[in-house]
Amino acid sequence: MARLVYAAIASLDGYVADDAGSFDWAVPDAEVHTAVNDLVRPIGTYLYGRRLYEVMVGWETAFDGPDDPPEARDFAAVWRAADKVVHSRTLEAVASARTRVVREFDPEEVRRLKATADRDLSVGGPHLAGQAFAAGLVDECHLFLVPHLVGGGLRALPDGVRLELELVGERRFASGVVHLHHRVRP
Repeated sequence: MARLVYAAIASLDGYVADDAGSFDWAVPDAEVHTAVNDLVRPIGTYLYGRRLYEVMVGWETAFDGPDDPPEARDFAAVWRAADKVVHSRTLEAVASARTRVVREFDPEEVRRLKATADRDLSVGGPHLAGQAFAAGLVDECHLFLVPHLVGGGLRALPDGVRLELELVGERRFASGVVHLHHRVRP
């Protein structure tokens, strides 16, 4: 059975975007970007909400040139090779290959995907991830905590969900970013 993985780059106070919707403070350096690439390399399908998809779709055409950073070219190749399922009631068309839109988040459909997939799945975007956490679908959580306090904004983890997690790994980067890897206990 495939795992459903949630990964996010967040401020130390737990936000993926600040009150203005900005996440420029979270842009990873080469070392962190390479670690993220290694984390997502086994992902066969990304489950996105519309907003995160609209941010990520830039990887469909960006970072193709030899002058682009190698970690960005690597991520673009990994991203393009995976399937994408965008959960949106409003998105009319997609702008990337291997992408389909579904109108509603269906926990049973995600369970079927996990049961039949030969590669892991990732859920992205805190709103969609919150629904997956609440439905008991998330198997692992990876947070890359950036040494910034932003004071408010879009929370990385959902309110109202209680789960017991097991810390299975941590890593500190030269930039001060800390990666925490937790497994959800059954």
